[in-house]
Amino acid sequence: MEITNVPVFILAGGLGTRIKEETQLRPKPMVPVGEHPILWHIMKKYSLHGFKRFIICAGFKSQVIKAYFLNYDNLNSDFTVNLKTHRLEVHSTDHNDDWEVTIADTGVNTMTGARVAIAARKYLGDSEHFAVTYGDGVTSANLADEFAYHRDHGKIGTVLGIVPPSRFGEFKLTNDLVVEFSEKPQKSSMWINGGFFFFRRKFLTYLNEEHGLVLERAPLANLAHDGELKIFRHNDFWACMDTQRDRERLEKLYCEGCAPWLSENQTGEGTRFNIL
Repeated sequence: MEITNVPVFILAGGLGTRIKEETQLRPKPMVPVGEHPILWHIMKKYSLHGFKRFIICAGFKSQVIKAYFLNYDNLNSDFTVNLKTHRLEVHSTDHNDDWEVTIADTGVNTMTGARVAIAARKYLGDSEHFAVTYGDGVTSANLADEFAYHRDHGKIGTVLGIVPPSRFGEFKLTNDLVVEFSEKPQKSSMWINGGFFFFRRKFLTYLNEEHGLVLERAPLANLAHDGELKIFRHNDFWACMDTQRDRERLEKLYCEGCAPWLSENQTGEGTRFNIL
């Protein structure tokens, strides 16, 4: 299966209550990082690795996402509009994004697993594989490598595993004496869900009322219990925009030209392991 035909489902319908100062007028995936919403950054990341089909699982303030893509060329180009005839002429297109974007309204209060099920029922088509991610996270992982691993191992699901940085300063102690203090976040030793998934279409059977409709609970737990979930470990950059502080950090990286998730020279240093 060509990677350009693999649909990427992006969960973009939640309320974003932990960054409420940004989400009163727009959904969280539309919160800007630089001049683009973080949703664009996520899609750009996938496209760097060859993915071109996107299904946005919208809900809360879905009209903002719809308006953005309906006006995508206009927002990213010079144009002239004749206010009498209403004729619009786009002079140049300042982007090379050849994406196919579907906006699927999956409801305001719908759970994550149900959003995937609703959108997949309409737009998965005959695809054997599909990707799922959240509308607020970025990574430097090589997603093409993760998909190749997923396709080859034969299990139903693959999850990107990451080691999160600590948010707090750390002590190094000797007999209760602080011998070293580090304010810089350190890596923990625990692997967690990095939010970039690949599934075979059989995973849809796990997304029903019996198994529960919260993706991160029963569906993934049951998949792991059945021995059908593998992990693709990633030891490099990963970030989730949960708070305003997170957004400011991502924006600083982007505006300084140091955004790891948009680097053209990504080496894909992920490694492959069975789920723990």
